Amino acid sequence: MEGEAGTPGLRVVHIVTAFPRHEGDVITPWLGEILLAQRRQNVDVSVMAPAYAGSGDSTWCGIRVRRFRYAPKAWETLTHDETAPDRLRSRPWFAFLLPGFVLGGLVAAWRIARLRPDLVHVHWPAPNGFFGAAARLFSRGRVRVVSSYYSAELRWIEHSIPVLVPFLRWTVRSADAVTANSTATASVVRRFGDVPVHVVPAPAGIPARLLASTTDTPIARPGRDSGDAPPEVLFVGRLVERKGVEVLVQAVARLARQRPIALTVVGDGEWRSRISDVVSETDASRFVNMTGRVSEDELIEAYRRADVFVLPAVFDSKGDTEGLGVVLIEALSMGLPVVGANVGGIPDIVVDGKTGWLFPAGDDKELARVLAHVLDDRVEARKRVRAGIRRVRERFAPESVAGAYGACYDAAVSERANDRREKSHLTSTDGVKTQD
Repeated sequence: MEGEAGTPGLRVVHIVTAFPRHEGDVITPWLGEILLAQRRQNVDVSVMAPAYAGSGDSTWCGIRVRRFRYAPKAWETLTHDETAPDRLRSRPWFAFLLPGFVLGGLVAAWRIARLRPDLVHVHWPAPNGFFGAAARLFSRGRVRVVSSYYSAELRWIEHSIPVLVPFLRWTVRSADAVTANSTATASVVRRFGDVPVHVVPAPAGIPARLLASTTDTPIARPGRDSGDAPPEVLFVGRLVERKGVEVLVQAVARLARQRPIALTVVGDGEWRSRISDVVSETDASRFVNMTGRVSEDELIEAYRRADVFVLPAVFDSKGDTEGLGVVLIEALSMGLPVVGANVGGIPDIVVDGKTGWLFPAGDDKELARVLAHVLDDRVEARKRVRAGIRRVRERFAPESVAGAYGACYDAAVSERANDRREKSHLTSTDGVKTQD
């Protein structure tokens, strides 16, 4: 889907849980890229976000950021360092900050309503949908609400806080327009409300450094042609259950019995010890390298060195899986063939037979077969990389995502205009009846 820019001059406030605290901050880079693209499309954008450690209002790359306080400075770390759901899972005592968070958000929503924007765009509507509705209420219905869902918050409420499911249904049904970051997320959203859901593939604003380095063919890898180094499989991401990295280790261990091969796992997380156990159980330590977190330069070098990228996602014990799989976009933008499990939003990026390869989630035997095929057929790999890069540029680049959001904004604002015309018509009709 190529997005078309919305109505120029719209005043839009993005309500978010986390936003870059300064230029160069690594928090939600995809969202920053999309807002910058919206501004290039002449949308007047600003941001409402919670404070971090006492931070106040500021600007980021020329975009106004209004932050609300919700606790003493030393305690304002519910967001930004990690997602709020992850923070609450690992440190349940942070829940005592929630009343202040809600109160601070309501005051901020009142401030936003006084600015009289055309609409507020609510990201992660649990709990931010409450603030969007408050802005609409404080503006006496003038402000429209667009709500965007990203899968993780839906699964979190469903499986961890089911008492909030009615609130989740209300956020879906009360919004003037609803978006989801993948077709899989859209199907989950529809379970909470029978409403139209626009699939806008975000978070997917590709950092400028990747767009600038995008190539039309897989990047030449030192030693590949000379045979000095074995083919290298790459995974990048948080080491959590839903990533399914142990399936990838098992698949590579199968391949290692037949041919030289190496696996690099970049990232860290709570599932690392489980993955290390699988490495030991499969006697794979000699060809598996778990790097932990790396610098940006080291990450780019890992992409350049690899032969194929794999996202072996599974459904975790809470029923959660990949909402989209943004890391696949990064891999394609670096010219790497991609392989993904056929779950969640991954098929929105990896179209089997066209832009990459899919395999049944959890099936290490089939993944091993697919990897062998990718490594043996370089011509087909290059063909799918080219198609994947075209899809990334057309569907997932910031300008496309911003344009798709613009179409949703137009629909929401048009609905408001229709409401006004309908009210005007009813008033006029009542007047005629009075005269009669």
